Amino acid sequence: MAEVAQIPLLPASKIAQEAPVQQAENGVCFASYGDIHLTAEELQHIVQAVPASVAHALKHRAYYFVPLAIHENEETVVAAEYTVELSDRAVCHRNVTFGTAECIFISTRLMQDRFALAFEFFINAGHHFVDAAGVPESFSELVWSQASADVRGETSQDAWESRRRALDKSRSDQVDEKAKTTYLESVFSDAVAIYMLSLTIDFDYMDLREREYPLLAAPALAERLRHVAGLFPPNPGYDFEIRYRRRNA
Repeated sequence: MAEVAQIPLLPASKIAQEAPVQQAENGVCFASYGDIHLTAEELQHIVQAVPASVAHALKHRAYYFVPLAIHENEETVVAAEYTVELSDRAVCHRNVTFGTAECIFISTRLMQDRFALAFEFFINAGHHFVDAAGVPESFSELVWSQASADVRGETSQDAWESRRRALDKSRSDQVDEKAKTTYLESVFSDAVAIYMLSLTIDFDYMDLREREYPLLAAPALAERLRHVAGLFPPNPGYDFEIRYRRRNA
């Protein structure tokens, strides 16, 4: 307990008031506080990867990168440093509303590496973008055609479960429209997040695999990502590219 006592837990409201907020060139507002284990250049590179056309829909939001965000007793507090005990109490992110602004506190020290941290940020940004802008009809048509053709796997647990409910013929001969809407929103936010991650870091697609559901077939994901790239071109200095690994002869 002595270790914890040496590290003050500050209210999120205090961090929001005192941490200087920056605005990246793409328009995304962000701030950092404490020992986040990222250089200013690394953080800027991650935030600036959000295409300007996506960032435009993220108004009235600011992303705070902090070591650990903890939500207990109906209050969100922030630890300026990392301890094992505090990390056990922390959450990956916490959304807090102050007036008309939404502040998203991301626990950087819960992430194992820059890949995980960047993806956590992009998943949040992707969901916020869908909340604000909805799902383009062209993307909905592409994804629903894949689902109707029973393409293998999905991009997240939410997408997998909502797709299964939407197409569950054992309950009704009709498509569950509510589940379909949830499915389309899930896969679009997933695709936007994975697309932004690909602009930031070179990674192997299999790094996204989780045990709870089968990962979407690579050609199907490539179709989705190319469609997203056409809708939201990368900012200057960022490139989108899909590379297929050659099989050994």
